[in-house]
Amino acid sequence: MWQIEPSGPLRGDISVRGAKNGVTKHLVAAMLGDSPSTLRNTPDVGDVAITAAMLESLGMGVERSDGEITVVPGPVAEPRVPEAFTGLNRIPILMLGPLLHLTGEAELPLVGGDPIGRRPVDFHVDALRRFGAEVRVDENGVTAKASRLHGARIDLPYPSVGATETVLLTAVLAQGKTVLRGAALEPEIIDLALFLQRMGARIEMSPDRRFVIEGVDRLHGATTTLGGDRLEAFSYLVAGLITGGEVRVHGCPQDRLVTALTTLAKMGARFEITDDWVMGSAPDGLRSAAVHTDTYPGFVTDWQTPLVVLFTQAEGMSVLHETVFENRLVYVPALQSMGCEIEVFDTCLGGPACRFHDTNAIHSAVVRGVSKLRGADVTMPDVRAGFSAVLAAAVAGSPSTLRGVHHIERGYHHPLEQFSELGLHVRRVQPAG
Repeated sequence: MWQIEPSGPLRGDISVRGAKNGVTKHLVAAMLGDSPSTLRNTPDVGDVAITAAMLESLGMGVERSDGEITVVPGPVAEPRVPEAFTGLNRIPILMLGPLLHLTGEAELPLVGGDPIGRRPVDFHVDALRRFGAEVRVDENGVTAKASRLHGARIDLPYPSVGATETVLLTAVLAQGKTVLRGAALEPEIIDLALFLQRMGARIEMSPDRRFVIEGVDRLHGATTTLGGDRLEAFSYLVAGLITGGEVRVHGCPQDRLVTALTTLAKMGARFEITDDWVMGSAPDGLRSAAVHTDTYPGFVTDWQTPLVVLFTQAEGMSVLHETVFENRLVYVPALQSMGCEIEVFDTCLGGPACRFHDTNAIHSAVVRGVSKLRGADVTMPDVRAGFSAVLAAAVAGSPSTLRGVHHIERGYHHPLEQFSELGLHVRRVQPAG
């Protein structure tokens, strides 16, 4: 666990590495090559270590050095991800297509990830069946078989990031043409498509959320440098703003932060932007806002957790409407225990009616600022909520103890060291007993 003592404005420089939500998918793609692939600018986060261990369990070689990972494809002795990986993250479901191409069968444990709402495997399973696979899902996991996968027409009912990745990773070696409509277009999706193209895949992208993939007989290894983590970059910009300081973020280009920067600017933030870094400050304070999350290029759901904490230090009443995951506000009780004045609702506030309209999903929040926060003993429920708890602790009037720090360490590159370099008094301690 971490102990944090508020230490005033956070100032300094932060360098973010490649996106956590991108590197793991590239590692899966590397399975498909007939020669080694190398990823550069990789973050040192828990999800990378977990995914690397999965690949090794399947017979792949994984060589890691500071900021660089090389995957050496090898024969798959048994197309089964061990049960030990049950619930650790959602990467196993993305291995279905590659394993079917490599061995004709696959067996995976139940997927995991943060408890932010339903992220069913239905879209993945339906897509694989369209490719010609036999897929069975039960309480033990997912099993699949296929003698040969063929191209298909696939229409996603929602632009799911994971399902889009499954289709790309499967279509590139499927026989014939695949047309995917309703695809997600996050920067990490585009990065994955470009990496697959470097490996020899034939992929066309259209502006109407459509991919056209012509299957090829083989893919070779490739080398790429991962784009900066936009979620991490936003989080550290907010860390500076919420404490009245200035944080200069390197390594994440402006085009990955367009919507986020405009949202913060409407709240009173000022930015200096160059080709190398983005720096934010709020010398005149912050004002309230109404924001609703959306699929890319909208305000992405992973940005809303630090934003809600920022709302507590903005003058007036702010509104957050979550439209992507119905349980994303699971972190609110921890913030309320620290003095954050937040009320949550099952109605659509701050934006048009969303797909959770007329359900029992708690997906809107009203936040009062400026709130005087206090230190507390809280447990982090997931990656982004963990970072938000650190933000609240940084502006609290007394020390805080944060438990469940493995969540934040799973998703951020050396977060304790990064916060320390910005001037936050934070230290790791062992729980009593």
